[in-house]
Amino acid sequence: MVTAVDKYVIEKVKERRLKKGISQSQLAFELGYTSKSYIQKIESGKYDKKYNVSQLNEIAKVLECSPRDFLPKEPV
Repeated sequence: MVTAVDKYVIEKVKERRLKKGISQSQLAFELGYTSKSYIQKIESGKYDKKYNVSQLNEIAKVLECSPRDFLPKEPV
């Protein structure tokens, strides 16, 4: 089940990805996935997919930011 906080995190990752000019395919490749469909499924919100803490850490490396940049300042 994708919760409100999961949706927030997914949107923040997407915003940062787009700001850096990185495609879903590029991000998937950098994370070691063979297809962009994994990122597509997460960002679409149509599937019960979300990022875990380890993935957020790896995404932060790719997007050159802190994993904290994906989290809300206040509880959602």
